[in-house]
Amino acid sequence: MTDPESPEPQPVSELADILRRLRQGDVNPVSRARAWVEAVVPSQERGPGWDRHWRELEAYAAGRGVWSSRRDGGDGGAMGE
Repeated sequence: MTDPESPEPQPVSELADILRRLRQGDVNPVSRARAWVEAVVPSQERGPGWDRHWRELEAYAAGRGVWSSRRDGGDGGAMGE
């Protein structure tokens, strides 16, 4: 019998991608977090924007503080700040 709390098996290609990132020893903290989270969250539970979300966060972390092109320090968000 299988443990009802254990995650569903993932396709080999997804596991290979996760293993590749883990073996590379990413210096980007978001990349390390992504590897950890993807090892826990089954692919069928991930939303449609999953990959885009992580890639954007990885790019922000790689930019080391370059968060906005606006000079006033605002983020240009929907709230008009």
